[in-house]
Amino acid sequence: MTSRPVALITGASRGLGRALARSLAADGWHLVLDARGADALEEAAAELRAAGAAGVEALAGDVADADHRRRLVAAAERLGRLDALVNNASVLGPSPQPALADYPLDVLRSVYEVNTVAPLALTQAALPLLERSGGRIVDVTSDAAVEGYEGWGGYGSSKAALEQLNNVLAAEHPALRVYRVDPGDLRTQLHAEAFPGEDISDRPEPDVAVPGLRRLLQGDLPSGRYRAQELEAA
Repeated sequence: MTSRPVALITGASRGLGRALARSLAADGWHLVLDARGADALEEAAAELRAAGAAGVEALAGDVADADHRRRLVAAAERLGRLDALVNNASVLGPSPQPALADYPLDVLRSVYEVNTVAPLALTQAALPLLERSGGRIVDVTSDAAVEGYEGWGGYGSSKAALEQLNNVLAAEHPALRVYRVDPGDLRTQLHAEAFPGEDISDRPEPDVAVPGLRRLLQGDLPSGRYRAQELEAA
C-alpha cells in the first residue's frame, strides 16, 4: 500500500487529462491512467516516467467497457487507496455535428455511453476505495451542458445528464467532495473535431485549467459546479 496519493484519470493520453497527470506526477502522486489509444497513452506514460513520476500504470481501453473499468479500479486497489477519480474521457460524436432533427439515434446512444453512463459506472466501482480514502470525484463537463448552442445537442445533453448525476451523487455522499467542472474552451483534439477546418489556435493550451483542477483535488471547496479557469490553485 502506498502512502502517496493516488489518482485515476480517464482520457489521459492528451489534452487536459495529460496536462493534469503531468502536474500531479510532479508532486509525487501515483497515477492510474486510461485512454482508448494504446500508443498515445504509452507515450504519455513514458513522458511521466522519464520526468521521475513516482508510479504510473497506463491501461488502454474504452471506459464504456465494463471489463476495462474493472481493470482500472483493480489497479488502484493494488495501491491500497484512491484519492481522486477524474472522469475526463469524452467523445464528441459526429463531426461536423448535426442538428438534433438529424442526429442518428444509435450514435447518440454511443455518445451517452461514454460521456454519461461510463463515468457513473466507474464511479460506482470506485466508491468503496474513494470512501475509504475520503477521496474526491471530478467529472469534467462543458458550458455546452448549460447553454443551448446550435449543433451541440448530442454532446451537450450528454454532459448535462452527467452534471445532474454528479449533483445527486454529491447529495447522496456528503462525506465525499464531488465536483463537476467546466474547463473552458481549450486547444484540444475534441475542440478541433467540433470545428473541422477552422483555426483554433486562439484557444489556450489545456494547462490553463490545471490549477483550477488542482484546487478541487486539494483545496477545501464544497461539492458543486465550478469553472476551472476561474479558480486558483490551493
